[in-house]
Amino acid sequence: MNLAGKKIVLGISGGIAAYKCAELVRRLKEQHCEVKVVMTDSAKQFITPLTMQAVSGEPVSDSLLDPQAEAAMGHIEFAKWADLILIAPATCNTIAKMANGIADDLLTTLVLATPAKVAIAPAMNQQMYAHPATQKNLAMLSTYGVAIWGPGSGEQACGDVGKGRMLEPMELLGHCITALNPTPKLLKGRTVTITAGPTREALDPVRYITNHSSGKMGYALAHAAHTLGATVNLISGPVNIAAPQDLNITTVSSATEMHEAALKLAPQSDIFIGCAAVADYRAADIADQKIKKQGNEMTLTLVKNPDIIASVAALQDKRPYTVGFAAETQDIQQYALGKLKNKHLDMICANDVSQEGLGFNSDNNALTLFWANEQRTLPTSSKTELALTVIKAIAGKLS
Repeated sequence: MNLAGKKIVLGISGGIAAYKCAELVRRLKEQHCEVKVVMTDSAKQFITPLTMQAVSGEPVSDSLLDPQAEAAMGHIEFAKWADLILIAPATCNTIAKMANGIADDLLTTLVLATPAKVAIAPAMNQQMYAHPATQKNLAMLSTYGVAIWGPGSGEQACGDVGKGRMLEPMELLGHCITALNPTPKLLKGRTVTITAGPTREALDPVRYITNHSSGKMGYALAHAAHTLGATVNLISGPVNIAAPQDLNITTVSSATEMHEAALKLAPQSDIFIGCAAVADYRAADIADQKIKKQGNEMTLTLVKNPDIIASVAALQDKRPYTVGFAAETQDIQQYALGKLKNKHLDMICANDVSQEGLGFNSDNNALTLFWANEQRTLPTSSKTELALTVIKAIAGKLS
């Protein structure tokens, strides 16, 4: 599933989240689709048309009656051209105009004139989002068939904390791929539990042991499982990723906390995927106060953490289909097959994190999937695409 050959109009309205649109266009272009940008006058106060032209490779449109457009009617030209119109950010004002059929600029006019799919990514202050008028307008758009992607929750530019943040570019990319590549709900009625991100093992109140995991792969898997119709439990270590909507999220810090959450949710699940980069060891003793610098050396005593994926695979009652991840730097196949056998897993996904641009903190990855008597190589692609392929492979084993 990708966006090759698809045609997307990105409509940008006047919100601070417009700065994310350059990254969004770049991600869309990586999928080999065509992207044309339409901006409102207020959007140009936040990001310049020149920037959007540079990343899209296309002239930016902002005029309802454009002399350069076919018959000087740009709204009709765009409306017929697009497979998808995505408005991101969609401000409170733009949402209100769309809900009430107001067409006083190019963007709102083409929304009324298009037969294409239309989606919005709301972005506004949390109080504005919660206002009954905004909620009424969103409900009205939903009845018109407009897809509403987000918003996410978290700290906002104004300093408030709450629901109203525009989804991140990679999340919106995933929604675009799903919208333009309808997928059978292969996991409808199934429950999937996924661990994601790193763990932090405290040494004292200010220091901890951790790793470079960003959580991107685990979050992409969670989104893919939800796309295929599953109820998704996401057990997340500390990450800088906005929490996806419609998922049951449990946030943890340490491996012990993740282990406890996993053993609680796994027996309620049909599938368990251990994608988190769990610390193998933790401090034997956590200092109550900050450890002061003394001498040229320091010795730490570490003890082994519980093996989460092995504990789930060892469940005797209500054991889910158990999938592990192996992030290795050498002898990938040997170590992956060893873990598959020794931990009694049903499947393991192995990747070489020593390759530059892949694995930890990257938006791309490459995997080899191993079963007891089978393997499948997945070439380098975005984690969004890769996650959907992995989840489909798992679904195929359960059908």
